Amino acid sequence: MQIVQKSLKKISLFFLFGASLLLSGCATPPPQDTSNICEIFGEHRAWYHATAKASDKWGVPIAIPISIMYQESGFRHNAKPPMRYFLGFIPYGRGSSAYGYSQAQTPAWNDYVTDTNRFFARRTNFDDAVDFIGWYIHKTHQVNNIPKDDAYRLYLNYHEGWGGYRRGTYRNKRWLINTARRVDDRATLYQQQLRRCEKELQRGWLGRLFFG
Repeated sequence: MQIVQKSLKKISLFFLFGASLLLSGCATPPPQDTSNICEIFGEHRAWYHATAKASDKWGVPIAIPISIMYQESGFRHNAKPPMRYFLGFIPYGRGSSAYGYSQAQTPAWNDYVTDTNRFFARRTNFDDAVDFIGWYIHKTHQVNNIPKDDAYRLYLNYHEGWGGYRRGTYRNKRWLINTARRVDDRATLYQQQLRRCEKELQRGWLGRLFFG
């Protein structure tokens, strides 16, 4: 009897492990309407809770990490820089090691993992990616004294790195300055939209079930 029970237990663990792998491989599709943060979080409500958690942890307005993520990956979990080609048809690698929701480059991601002891974090996981962005903003505030609500300068740091920002590498990149302004404008819009729906997003599923 004990042998049968042990065998059944092993089989159950095997199927649970297989199911967890299957679920982890299921990609969450990007939101259908990325122009409205209420629609983004309404479609992926778990994203709101993950972003709110990162906001509380790092002292960052919710709208800023979401605006940065929109700009970096369009909310695609496996986003990568485009492949580069020699002579127009021979591939020789991508422009950087940026990957995932946050487009975190490998060195910065490794620093985050070490600094936060989150050794199982993945760039393709939304919760981990938004926590990374919160961490990066917090470190930017510490290193370069950028206010945590200044989306424009935060994005310049995010793109150029802390040293690059101090050296002013963005000054001759008109396209990057324009992009940072769009990130700032989007963050402002997202924050305004969030005021209209955050109370609803904070309600648990029981509240929505019984009170509509």
